Amino acid sequence: MMRVLTFLVVLFCSFNLVAQELNAVVIINAEQTNKADLQVFKTLERSLTEFINTTKWTDKRFKQQERIDCSFNVIITQQDGNNFRASVQVGASRPVFGSNYDTPTFNFNDKQFDFEYTEFQPLIFNPNTFDSNLVSVIAFYAYTILGMDANTFKLNDGDGYFQIAKQIVTTAQPSSETGWNPQDGSQSRYRLNEDLLSPNFREFAGIMYTYHRTGLDFMGEDKKRSKQTLATTLSQFRSMYNKRPNNFLTRVFFDTKGEEIASIFSGGPSVNVKSLVEVLNQVAPTKSNYWRQITF
Repeated sequence: MMRVLTFLVVLFCSFNLVAQELNAVVIINAEQTNKADLQVFKTLERSLTEFINTTKWTDKRFKQQERIDCSFNVIITQQDGNNFRASVQVGASRPVFGSNYDTPTFNFNDKQFDFEYTEFQPLIFNPNTFDSNLVSVIAFYAYTILGMDANTFKLNDGDGYFQIAKQIVTTAQPSSETGWNPQDGSQSRYRLNEDLLSPNFREFAGIMYTYHRTGLDFMGEDKKRSKQTLATTLSQFRSMYNKRPNNFLTRVFFDTKGEEIASIFSGGPSVNVKSLVEVLNQVAPTKSNYWRQITF
């Protein structure tokens, strides 16, 4: 009996050591097709959940509690046989040290997500081949999520993941699917990955690291000092703005963080944020409803 118990303990511990990297919730919303009760949508939801959560995306060991919480909200607008027209809202978060708060690290709505899918088809990812737009898009965001998360813990640690995402982009470019090429608009997967790796926007990785690791993670120890760190960090977006006004990474960041920033600076210990509000209104004017909540 003791041997059996020992074996079970070892097996449980081993599972924790090799747990996969992502803890994803997938929602398929097909109401706009007027066919939402079709079994294929339920099958797709289960298949994508299993694909994301059981694929080994890296060679690193993640403990169960270290898995990255993320979500994929797929809105299907048209369905014709095995062809689907859709968009996907991708989100991710990570815990803030010393608190029970999870901070969003990525929030993006991809409107270029058309794909083919046959019910029960296996979903297998190979970074060197383009077999399915469905698989390639999901894999692209898996590595983008991993990269964004890594950058919040160690400076530039996400670059390796963004490089794998770039390989997915390159492999998908010869296909007829949209979102993978330079001509596919200013808010495509191609543009997101290109800017994340661009030397022109290297400040962004530093902002992600400082905002989270030296700002939010110390909020429980010294809230006023952390708020001052966050204000200084956010002011660095002016440099990115001067290089390219309304650049894509700035939009992605404030789509992710706008509500959080307003909440942080609308209460608690007072810090001088007059210049910060000026910067925020300049670099992210579409979020002015949030910036009006900031008091100084």
